[in-house]
This record gives sequence, C-alpha cells and structure tokens, in this order.
Amino acid sequence: MDLRLDLVGIVVRDMKASLEFYRRLGLDISEGAEDEPHAEATTLSGLRIAWDTVGLMQQIDPAWTEPSGGHRMSLAFSCSSPEEVDSAYDELAAIGHGYKEPWDAFWGQRYAIVKDPDGNHIDLFASTSAG
Repeated sequence: MDLRLDLVGIVVRDMKASLEFYRRLGLDISEGAEDEPHAEATTLSGLRIAWDTVGLMQQIDPAWTEPSGGHRMSLAFSCSSPEEVDSAYDELAAIGHGYKEPWDAFWGQRYAIVKDPDGNHIDLFASTSAG
C-alpha cells in the first residue's frame, strides 16, 4: 500500500471567519469560497486543506456531532524565521486568536500557538539555529 497524506479536513461553524483566518496565515484561498459549504486550498508543500461547514457534515453524516472538551487536532505551519513566528502571532493575537505567546522551545525552535475561529490549535514555528 502506498499511502501519503494528501488532505486535512476541518469542520467549521463559520466559513467566512475560518477562511479569513487561514488567508491571514498566507494560504491562497479563492475569493467567493466563503459562500460555499466546502472549500480547499493547497499549501506550498502540496498538502491540501479543506473546510466543510457543520451543515455539510450533518448532511453527509446525520449522526455527526461536534467534538467537545478541548482541541482534537492541531496544524503546524513552518515559518521562515523566528521573527516571522513573532509577527504572525502578533497579527493574529491582535484580532483575538492568540493563545500561547512565542517562546524559544528546548527543541531548537521558536514556537507559538494561536487558535482558529473554531478553537483548533495552530502552531507556528521556525528553527532558532543559524544553519
């Protein structure tokens, strides 16, 4: 079997708010996608991310219920530098998405955590080593 991760799906309560958040992270999401129950974008590394509304999920699977009790997944975005981690965090925190301010992690990365509009953890990181 030749499996490779190709797509990560996120169920969203508010498509417009979610896509706005991910556009701020730099994802190229087509205009007008916020008016649809399903949207997709491809990252620079080739991984696709999809967003589906709660309504679409309930249509596909009538037994589906929203998870509760904490985040169930996180996405980690590589930044080009520690300064980019700080800048991205500051921009998103300024509009209410901050969670854990940037810090220098013991594993050699500048790290920060923000939350998307549905409470999913979004990690931002960059290597702190010079080479």
